[in-house]
Amino acid sequence: MVDIMGHLAFGLLFALPAWFIWRKRISVAFVGFALITSLLPDVDLWLARWFPGQIHHHGVTHTIVFVVLASLVTGIIAAAFLTGPLDNWFEWGRFNKGSMFTFASVAFLLGGLSHIFADMLSAPDISTPIEPFWPFFDKPWSVDLIYYNDPVWNSIFLTAILLLHVGLAYTVGPMDHR
Repeated sequence: MVDIMGHLAFGLLFALPAWFIWRKRISVAFVGFALITSLLPDVDLWLARWFPGQIHHHGVTHTIVFVVLASLVTGIIAAAFLTGPLDNWFEWGRFNKGSMFTFASVAFLLGGLSHIFADMLSAPDISTPIEPFWPFFDKPWSVDLIYYNDPVWNSIFLTAILLLHVGLAYTVGPMDHR
């Protein structure tokens, strides 16, 4: 498990393609959605306080199934309530409920998957093992590549990804598509 800076950096990393796909404001919204969701799986830390003994860290909220379901629910909610306001903010005039559903679902999916991926790369010996493929494969899966809570690694990675986002925001134009 990496710390908050590391999870935000991985969320930003997974959201980088947005700058190649959409105009600036839309990319900012996509990156924002992905960034918020890069912390979503750690909701189990709060749930464990409310339901002690029933929920543990790196449990069901750290699975691909949970992230996919949460992304679909978020897409439905975003399509219902954010289509008009975000379409006005984007000044696009073409954002319908279907495109909003896809937009929000994919952003939340990438953010959530980035969190799981970051936890899979971090030290399993000092944290609860992660079973990202549950219920299909119920064995822990991780690579001990990143030391948990390494402030130097997390700070450098976050800074590098932020600089990359800023650079892409000012230099890359979106593809011409609907």
